[in-house]
Amino acid sequence: MDSSRRGQQPAVPQTTLCATAVAVAVLCMAPPGALAQTDAAGEGTTEKMLETVSVTGNWLGTGLQNSVKTFAGARTIVDEKQIEQSGATNIGDVMRRIPGVQSTDNSGTAGSSISLNIGVRGLTGRYTPRSTVLLDGIPLAVAPYGQPQLSFAPVSLGNIETIDVVRSGGAVRYGPQNVGGIINFTTKPIPAGPGITGDASVRENIYTEGGGKNTQYDAFVGTTLESGLGLALLYSGMTGRDWRKGSDDDVHDLAVKFAYDITPTQQVYGKLSYFDVKSKTPGGLTVAQYNADPFQNTRPNDYWSGNRYGFDLGYINTISANQEFEIRTFFNDSYRQSTLQQTATTAIFQPRNYTTFGIEPRFTQRVALGPTTHDITVGYRYIRERGDDNSININTVTGVRGAPSSFDNATDAHAVYIDDRIAYGKWRIVPGVRFEHISTTRQQVNSPTQWDSVNNKALPSLNVSYLVNSAWTVFADYSTSFGPVQNIQLNSQTPGNPLQPEVAKTFEVGTRWTDSRIKAELTAFKIKFDNQILQVPGLVPATFRNIGATDHDGVESAIDYTFDRASLLGGLNLYANYTYTRAIQKSGTTAGLDVPFYSRNTDTLGARYDWRNWTFNVSTTHQSSQYSDTANTVAESASANVGKIPGFRTWNLQAMFKVPQWKRTDITIGLNNVFDKRYYTRNVDGNAGRMVGAPRMVYIQARAGF
Repeated sequence: MDSSRRGQQPAVPQTTLCATAVAVAVLCMAPPGALAQTDAAGEGTTEKMLETVSVTGNWLGTGLQNSVKTFAGARTIVDEKQIEQSGATNIGDVMRRIPGVQSTDNSGTAGSSISLNIGVRGLTGRYTPRSTVLLDGIPLAVAPYGQPQLSFAPVSLGNIETIDVVRSGGAVRYGPQNVGGIINFTTKPIPAGPGITGDASVRENIYTEGGGKNTQYDAFVGTTLESGLGLALLYSGMTGRDWRKGSDDDVHDLAVKFAYDITPTQQVYGKLSYFDVKSKTPGGLTVAQYNADPFQNTRPNDYWSGNRYGFDLGYINTISANQEFEIRTFFNDSYRQSTLQQTATTAIFQPRNYTTFGIEPRFTQRVALGPTTHDITVGYRYIRERGDDNSININTVTGVRGAPSSFDNATDAHAVYIDDRIAYGKWRIVPGVRFEHISTTRQQVNSPTQWDSVNNKALPSLNVSYLVNSAWTVFADYSTSFGPVQNIQLNSQTPGNPLQPEVAKTFEVGTRWTDSRIKAELTAFKIKFDNQILQVPGLVPATFRNIGATDHDGVESAIDYTFDRASLLGGLNLYANYTYTRAIQKSGTTAGLDVPFYSRNTDTLGARYDWRNWTFNVSTTHQSSQYSDTANTVAESASANVGKIPGFRTWNLQAMFKVPQWKRTDITIGLNNVFDKRYYTRNVDGNAGRMVGAPRMVYIQARAGF
């Protein structure tokens, strides 16, 4: 068994219609000769794919590790090369290039260095609460059920090899909160061969407005010994400040990965990790403040910090060509706190502690029944969450602290799932169901006040794909997602505001073409979301309510074309994607209006050219305007806490020189937001106002490998 395998898993403007049109043309008008050739190859590929039960090595499980081109759902994998050539400084920069995904630099009081703000298909992006987010297959949230929001996201781009985004089609294996799909960040793998392999890099980012600059450091070293023990050390760090005054950051992300082949069919593997961060948060500005200086900081004392110790361990046994058993367990101990100014003389101090334990055994059995082959997987997942959240008012003049408001939280969640991956000729049919039993208690410290919540829910799913040939797949799927009322949301429950759990049903149909030169996809989706819970803007403490049903529908398209090396344009790669999303409220006084904080139109266009030892990249991303409240208020208030948010487009340039005769050694220079486009998002909590986006940034990076 290869020890490097652990953790590798794999009204519209005319200009933005190009990606859709080209994708349709590629998918529907391939030359007949090409189809005939790939159809013959497809028969062999189909049989080969079913020879053995695939080893998975993470919580994604049998099915998702298979080739993206045959997966029965909308799925995008961004690999290490694409990440490097994107010029991205953080994960959000990369996510903007994925169809159906929207990301903001700062959408709340948390700075971009400590939070992750990703919205999928019109779902709220503030702290990514609607997607199951994983790191090497392990839940990333400090409390996946009680607090799935990633206000504290212990992951750094420098340690990531691939980003796998499954927008639909994987609901049975994952939960909770998977209406926005599954996002898996995979860290760099343990090298398979003997000898020591590694690299180190340093990158300097300089903003041409606001006076900010920071330095990013990454290092990796690993080996597999003759005994079969594989080891790898990963580090990613950042010091300096972003484009706002008083936006200083200090980030350290350290991990040690290990894997050992007990026998040719058995392996143990795991990871020890530590993450530490402190991030100062400038906060929102009024219209007048923004017009005077969009990079100023009116809250110099606000900051967030946190740390996390993590451990995960797995064992996998490929019992035979038809049987596979795997068990994974993990434990995380997390602390995060914030200090946020409330008035001229008061601030609020909010420390929180979490411990989370999880274990998941699963077994896959392959069965041949007549002309069909079945991969039947049965699994059980238990997650135990314990934590406390505290709120203390501080007089910033005298330093006197008020009486703390403290809550103890406990969640025990059991999930049982079964699915059957059926192969019948060129058909792949995967029916499945997951049953969730969730018990949550929230107790106010030194008070008889207690909230209890028990939820039981069966979540069926059905994925169907047809492999037209080795390059072309057509698919459709249906899935159900369930989100219990979360810890802090329980405080909002009153007779007049009885919060109900969220339930969403997702329907999807699409097609995908993948060969050596063309990668294209086209997907239509619809999400029916009942009892969606959103935070009421501008209220402190945070208050939540059900906004009722929302409907999300749209179309995602993407194409990537690489010219033949022997052609006149050899070395050139062109890519584009375009997404149209419509997310509408369906009940209450705002029925018929848009859900806040999403753009109906997003697109990415880019080109890459390889010439000798050089690689040149140019790209642009765009998003249309957004509403910032459920009432879809257009006029902006003087405080800037409400009003329509304009759309924007930015351009990036990059040049990379690979040093001859030196493995993975290169020098990169780049320019992000080339034309210094000024844009902003809007904060939605007590720290309301405009928050300016990243201005023009110059960067240079040097990397040396060995």
